[in-house]
Amino acid sequence: MSSIKEKFNQISPSEFFYRNRDLAGFSNPTRSLYTAVREFVENSLDACDQKGIFPDVHMSIKAVDPEKPDPKQYILTVKDNGPGIESKHVPLAFGTVLYGSKFGLKQARGMFGLGATMAILYGQITTNKPVLVKSSTDGKMQDEFELLLDIQKNKPVILKHTTKEVTKRGLSVSICLEGDYAKAGSKIKDYVYETSLITPYATITFDDPKGEKFHYSKIVNEMPPAPTIIRPHAHGIDVETIRRMMVDAQFEIPNIDDAMVEKVRKDLGLAKSNLAFTGIMDKAKKRWKTLSRPVRVVISLMSFLKMDFEKLNKIRIEDIDVPNKKLYYWDFGDSQSKSVDMDPESQYYKQLIGTVQGETLTAFLTKRFQRIGPSTAVKFAEFAGFKPEKRMGSMTNEELVKLSDSLQKFEDFLSPDPSCLAPLGEEPLEKGIKKFFKPDFCAVIQRPASAYSGFPFIVEMGIAYGGEIRPGGPHVYRYANRIPLLYDEGSDVVLKVVNDTDWVRYKVKGEPPFVIVTHICSTRIPYKTVGKENVADRQEIERELRLGLQFLSRKLAAYMSKRGQAEMAKKRANLYAKYLPLIAQFCTELAGKTKEPNYKKLLEEEIIVDDQQS
Repeated sequence: MSSIKEKFNQISPSEFFYRNRDLAGFSNPTRSLYTAVREFVENSLDACDQKGIFPDVHMSIKAVDPEKPDPKQYILTVKDNGPGIESKHVPLAFGTVLYGSKFGLKQARGMFGLGATMAILYGQITTNKPVLVKSSTDGKMQDEFELLLDIQKNKPVILKHTTKEVTKRGLSVSICLEGDYAKAGSKIKDYVYETSLITPYATITFDDPKGEKFHYSKIVNEMPPAPTIIRPHAHGIDVETIRRMMVDAQFEIPNIDDAMVEKVRKDLGLAKSNLAFTGIMDKAKKRWKTLSRPVRVVISLMSFLKMDFEKLNKIRIEDIDVPNKKLYYWDFGDSQSKSVDMDPESQYYKQLIGTVQGETLTAFLTKRFQRIGPSTAVKFAEFAGFKPEKRMGSMTNEELVKLSDSLQKFEDFLSPDPSCLAPLGEEPLEKGIKKFFKPDFCAVIQRPASAYSGFPFIVEMGIAYGGEIRPGGPHVYRYANRIPLLYDEGSDVVLKVVNDTDWVRYKVKGEPPFVIVTHICSTRIPYKTVGKENVADRQEIERELRLGLQFLSRKLAAYMSKRGQAEMAKKRANLYAKYLPLIAQFCTELAGKTKEPNYKKLLEEEIIVDDQQS
């Protein structure tokens, strides 16, 4: 029986998402049109937020052939007044999957840096048309690109690049894609409406395929402060993250090229003279304290290689094998790899090992993580069973796992820094709710910053009742990092908390006209899917939502009690108004009088008393 040899291939990120586009929310023409709208609008809002610009976003959807039935080809265009993208970054930003500015630890609507490119990729797959990108960073000149995405190589293909003069800065992206507006239209309108509620400082305009215009002007003149990038918190770290941080923490072995050799010569005062190996080492000893780290590393390498500058120019350092104390290099003259032993007793050995093995554990903790000071770092090292001066690069796999586990278990780290978050704020949220729902009662709360897995988050909530709100509540509006979440609501943590609430206890019965708005902002929203539609029920997030909802529900219950009292008083007043005239007439007849008593004064007094009680 012949065995078939299995072939292993690596695929590019764009190839992966091409094959698995359902993951990113591009599963069918309805969902894809909605997701593409979302990705482009959110990119525009994020860009404006970062630069403190009041967003003015204009979106249009036009059918290529209006007579055709859905699904059919549509042209989606989103323009903004943001900072634009530099010409050199445009092809990569719109023609490469997983390329973007979303990977820092700060709050942003987007998370993976792939949404807009996925929309472009979907458009290309379904219509084979390029994306048109117009960008102006200075409001004077505009770059216009026509791009396709090379799916197999995950690279942009520039079909056309022109420039022209303009009077406004900003970005415009236009794609042709297969969509079903007949089915997606109501969701897209909801999305635009709900986005304007949670972004009351933005102006958003939507021109739909039927020629209707939906315009939402900004209603507040203050923007939330832009979120800042912060270092990670120790509780949000796993082994792989530690490995990546260690690469940053290690000092690179400098590339010994002509420029580096010249620098070493200059620092040693040998710019014009040639010394042999021993002469160079003598000079280095005398000047050691004044030398920079890269120069010290080169001198240390030279000490083991026993080479002067001329010989150094003919080799390339390949590796420093710490466990075996060997230094490997490539000899260009002999075209082969060679090695020398390193003496661990040499003063230069420590210099090289320190370079290769990076920072000490305590330096690593204080430099790479937020809110860890030297004393906490030493205390943690003791807790985890490591020497504070242990070099990160000397840790085995088992020790790294032990370090990661200890970081999760150590309870004396300060809570995460929330400066990387940009909640909307109670006042703008209240203004938005009042403007959009026109309720009789409204209450909002912003909970204090908390954390899950070391990622900071803040929950904001609002409740509105009565007025122009339709019955059948609670109507729940879910937001995460100012993104409306409109799909997959059944498995969302917010719905779980709302459905677990006993509303009768808060004097809310039947199908009342009331609305709940929830906004979770975090550096990492725990979405259940890449489509970013529902939030996982993390224990810490669920707790904050419950506490926020309980606070608002008590406010609503107090309002409902007063409202009930007011309604009772009104009923009583109506009752008195109905029967007092009859009683007055009967009493007058009984007493044989012609003039009735002044019962209207009694009615007025009763109404005043009831008003005071309610």
